[in-house]
Amino acid sequence: MTATLTESNGTASARLRAKSVSLAYDDHVVVDHLDLDIPDGKVTAIIGPNACGKSTLLRALARLLRPSSGHVVLDGELIHKRPTKDVARRLGLLPQTPIAPEGITVVDLVARGRTPHQKLFQQWSTSDEAAVSAALEATGTSALADRAVDELSGGQRQRVWIAMALAQETELLLLDEPTTFLDIAHQIDVLDLVDELNRDRGRTVVIVLHDLNLACRYADHVVAMRDGGIVAVGRPAEVITAETVRDVFGLDSMVIEDPVSSTPLVVPISARRENAPNLPSTQRLGAETETRS
Repeated sequence: MTATLTESNGTASARLRAKSVSLAYDDHVVVDHLDLDIPDGKVTAIIGPNACGKSTLLRALARLLRPSSGHVVLDGELIHKRPTKDVARRLGLLPQTPIAPEGITVVDLVARGRTPHQKLFQQWSTSDEAAVSAALEATGTSALADRAVDELSGGQRQRVWIAMALAQETELLLLDEPTTFLDIAHQIDVLDLVDELNRDRGRTVVIVLHDLNLACRYADHVVAMRDGGIVAVGRPAEVITAETVRDVFGLDSMVIEDPVSSTPLVVPISARRENAPNLPSTQRLGAETETRS
């Protein structure tokens, strides 16, 4: 698939890059010859329909899946050429459905984020202790330190998993649908935390999201995928248009300005409606009346 790049797809200095990457499970190709640079110091949201390759791409960027062709580059070197611990000291991943060992406490789970920093004859240090404490504080989970993870609410657990990723002290953080199964209040809570990690702590974040409006509100950079390829990539206002929503999801919509964040707001149009709502033409950034330059 040929991508329509609405702005430059990265720079030569990007720390994390995919170059002509194809990904497959057995003979089933999921991602086909994809090129992508992750902007440093930004929040990048990957969006697209189910089974389009979002999570598969994230696994490849995290070195959990080896490309069948092409390669992933981390800090100028092929990621699969780097030792596992070296990658884990540079890049943290929160998978879609992490599973905690039964009965493990919050502080013990977060401490597992220090594993990449452990040495053979020095299993724990004051710097490890400080990193765990800082991660708990940053995620607002210090008061939960001695509680069992399986006793926590969904929102609390997500914060604890993010704390574990933070304890790795990596500058790159990959999050695969961290808001799944959370109510709207906890979704905002988690995404506010992601925003803080980026704005105040300088983390580069790549996050897979299903909610287009939250992706627009929290991301600096959006990657729209379909059928294993990139349809559009760039700033939210450039990528999230009615045409892109139709191309990616097969859904007619209007894209108006979010009254809170001034970012694109997608309003779906049901197939049962013969006519779209009568919004002012200045608000109708999409749907049937859209004119693209």
